[in-house]
Amino acid sequence: MPVNRHRAHAEIARPGFIATTDGVELFYRDWQPERAAGNGGTIVFVPSYSLPGDMWAYQMLPLTHAGFRCVAYDRRGHGRSSDPGGGYDYDTLADDLAALIDALDLSDITLVGYSMGGAEAVRYLTRHGSTRVARLVLIASTLPMLAKTPDNPDGIDRVYAEAFQQDLLSDYPQWLAENARPFAGPGASQAMIDWIREMALRTSHQALFACNETVNHGDFRNELRDIEVPTLVVQGDRDVSNPLELTSRRTARLIPNARLLVYEGAPHGIFLSDAARLTADIGAFASDVCRISAES
Repeated sequence: MPVNRHRAHAEIARPGFIATTDGVELFYRDWQPERAAGNGGTIVFVPSYSLPGDMWAYQMLPLTHAGFRCVAYDRRGHGRSSDPGGGYDYDTLADDLAALIDALDLSDITLVGYSMGGAEAVRYLTRHGSTRVARLVLIASTLPMLAKTPDNPDGIDRVYAEAFQQDLLSDYPQWLAENARPFAGPGASQAMIDWIREMALRTSHQALFACNETVNHGDFRNELRDIEVPTLVVQGDRDVSNPLELTSRRTARLIPNARLLVYEGAPHGIFLSDAARLTADIGAFASDVCRISAES
């Protein structure tokens, strides 16, 4: 596996923050179990496009109670992290993840990435290697490639990306209001939807636009073949953001040691709509990769 020999040399900047080499401070949460229960290993959560690490609360809290050390962070330009005005390419974002892992000296990690965060997790592995990572979970990811091109004819036409970018430039709050319910699913409370919208509205507009462009140009079709760690791929079959057949179904076929778990009726926001089930599946996979019943 190709490995980037340039390391982040990150450090703890102040409580709850690490500093990257380009001066960005990344906010993180490090929830550790009670000493008596602390035998579950470490899970590192990479957040969605537009959302901070807070999105993982309903996975992190029960998993911490189950004995896992749970770490989540805010991507640059998101949540409490710095808004540096740049660095939203996958290489830099993967280096930010490496900075967090190195600064906290984490090892034997179950690395969990959701939506855009799944691509960042994969780029971390192909750029920095798997020495610190034991297994990978990809949830409703943007992998392997979303854009429609001559060699990816089933992809999403550029016109849809441009329409969303126009909403970013004109009325992003209205776009969120119209799309939050399809994202979270019919069972989510209005209060939960409001919570998600409030977090998304705090994200830097510049980061939103730049990260959207990064996702639109992402092509991991060859890169996924280099993933060596056991991988669990999870997605709902009602995901309208990243259609199952275009993303997770193909991703599971490209990664050598991957299994696909499909949640019937689940939307893109599977961490909300199926929070308890997803939490249990992450915990089971992090404890014993053979316990998940998956489909190919």
